[in-house]
Amino acid sequence: MATPQNLPPAFWTRLAEAEIQNTLRDLPAPLRERLRDLPILLQDLPGTALPADGEPDDLLGLFEGPCYGESSQPFDTLAPTITLFLKNLRAETGDDPTRFRQEVRTTLLHEIGHYLGLDEDDLLTRDLQ
Repeated sequence: MATPQNLPPAFWTRLAEAEIQNTLRDLPAPLRERLRDLPILLQDLPGTALPADGEPDDLLGLFEGPCYGESSQPFDTLAPTITLFLKNLRAETGDDPTRFRQEVRTTLLHEIGHYLGLDEDDLLTRDLQ
């Protein structure tokens, strides 16, 4: 019998993808429309492509690019993107599938908040830390 720690990586990817879809589906229609073209990517771990601004290697998620409604500048090289880091999410939740789904949801909502222009204090107020 497989224990959560021995489940294949594809299991965790499918679980995250399902939770992302559930989270987006539960949002109000106008917000879903704003997010329609926002890529949400899954990676195992933060890579060397992270900005050199002190991002921790145990990062659960990351929003990059201009916020919604901001006009992009000619020097902007990144389109808005959210990335969730599966191995860090698994470590954070002790490979518990229920907690993993909850953390995927919380992390995604946190990063969507950044996309909408909220800072860390705003997110803390909304219990999205």
